[in-house]
Amino acid sequence: MVRWGARNGIINALLDPLIVETVSCREALSWLKIQHCLITQLDSKSKKMALTFFRGIQTRPLWLYPSAYLSRKHAFYCTMETTNTQMPTHEKKQNPQLKVSPKTQPKNPNTMLKNYEAIIGIETHVQLSTLTKAFCSCPYNYGSQPNTSICPICMGLPGALPVMNKKVIEFAVKLGLALNSELCFNSKFDRKQYFYPDLPKGYQISQFDIPIATGGFIDLDLPVEFGGGHRRFGITRVHMEEDAGKLLHTGNGSYSQESTVDLNRAGVPLLEIVSEPDMRTGIEAAEYAAELQRLVRYLGVSNGNMQEGSLRCDVNVSVRPIGQLHFGTKVEIKNLNSFSAMSRAIDFEISRQALLHSQGHADQIVQETRLWEEGAQKTVTMRKKEGLADYRYFPEPDLPEVVLTKDYVDVIRDSIPELPEMKRRRYENMGLSMQDVLFLANDGNVADFFDATIAKAADVKLAANWIMGDIAAYMKNEKLSITDIKLTPDELGELIASIKSGTISGKIGKEILFELMAKGGTVKGLIKEKDLVQAIDPAEIENMVDKVIAANPKQLEQYRGGKTKLQGYFAGQIMKESKGKANPGLLNKILLEKLNAKT
Repeated sequence: MVRWGARNGIINALLDPLIVETVSCREALSWLKIQHCLITQLDSKSKKMALTFFRGIQTRPLWLYPSAYLSRKHAFYCTMETTNTQMPTHEKKQNPQLKVSPKTQPKNPNTMLKNYEAIIGIETHVQLSTLTKAFCSCPYNYGSQPNTSICPICMGLPGALPVMNKKVIEFAVKLGLALNSELCFNSKFDRKQYFYPDLPKGYQISQFDIPIATGGFIDLDLPVEFGGGHRRFGITRVHMEEDAGKLLHTGNGSYSQESTVDLNRAGVPLLEIVSEPDMRTGIEAAEYAAELQRLVRYLGVSNGNMQEGSLRCDVNVSVRPIGQLHFGTKVEIKNLNSFSAMSRAIDFEISRQALLHSQGHADQIVQETRLWEEGAQKTVTMRKKEGLADYRYFPEPDLPEVVLTKDYVDVIRDSIPELPEMKRRRYENMGLSMQDVLFLANDGNVADFFDATIAKAADVKLAANWIMGDIAAYMKNEKLSITDIKLTPDELGELIASIKSGTISGKIGKEILFELMAKGGTVKGLIKEKDLVQAIDPAEIENMVDKVIAANPKQLEQYRGGKTKLQGYFAGQIMKESKGKANPGLLNKILLEKLNAKT
């Protein structure tokens, strides 16, 4: 029997060489054979544990990683890691002093942040809507069969040379101008060296020290439900690069049984937008990303669909005590497939880091990449973050410099449409509420529909109400966009004018609207076809009022006895009698006169 202190020392002696440095499989196994005799000095329980441990290593020699062994009190734990960083990641038991768990974290990060400040920056990759890839003639269609849109250039075969897609440069210049950035008239491409199975060349063509655009800013308005207000966030740079392929994993549980590579996406053009660390909350970060999505859609450079990977955001979060000048250790968060998830992931990470700061364990916040687990609603460690030196950038020798001319830039500048921020300010000047403004400017097609409607002298507020109300509800129920419905802006303007002039009632207007959206046609044609012209002759309406009152003597007596809410009952009966064609204003005026008349 060996006392615990000695026993612990033997176990540490066995583990130390593996903890200190990474060794080759052959060296490790040789070392295990030499040290195996030390196990005989352990008691039976420790011997069994050690033998089990070493048999596991001999069975899986590729699991010899220095970070895989953690000592804790009177036992040691072995965590098995694989090189597949795309698989679901689960956090293991942490050091005792790191008492960080979802249950212990405050649900409201503002409670924890009263003494801390969050610093947030975002790297956004926008996949461009070009017909072909960045450096070859292969098309890219989302969802196509794996490896059906590839060529020697995509696959990185020896001797294959890239040729620049000029549309990528045009889109980069357009986005740079829209972000108020300063264009670089002489930029270049660089090779970013790293190894990953979905990167066949072993490097990515990107831009390093001379990007196509630097500086700039983006303006946005926060939704009213989140406090409202205007925000301006800085842009650090915009650069061009190519996308990598995609790994497809199969299997159950934590470990993938099989991984395959789809190179269809390899070489697809991307623009990376790097923000300044100007955001302070998850809401601000999510709204920044949403504004970028609106911007690229307005410009027509990308569809911006997050579910297709056309817009991907990697968020960098750090926390520092209020008043501290230098930034804290930043943590990158990936796997954010919606703006809502982005906001929740950032708030969780802020809470996690603030909790460590408050407990005096700020040194336990390491520069790493973490994944957002939607089911668990928390971030988990994915891998240690690489630095710039690891990429070994150098100029791309197979591509020339990108040289812009003033005339070329001016032509692109003139082609830029009215952008979301400009639309919002114009709509605001029309007297619309911020809620109306944000809804209408959110989708460029909706904004164009609204503008075309009011161009026909339609009432601005009524047009906004119809679009945001019945038209939006119909599109949501039918899963259609505004370009899919058969209603035209001209006919919406005509409908509003017909209601405002009293030709038809609002109730009939709704009936016409739904038919116009489903089947098309004209407002005047439907009014004539269905004989929907509103009754505005006072004598005709008075006859209908007299008829309804005479048919309901009991209700009349109750009304005159004090139950004045029965006025609505009479009005409904009269509208039913007129088949909805009676003018509501005239009807109510005559009805009140009759109901309140002295007998």
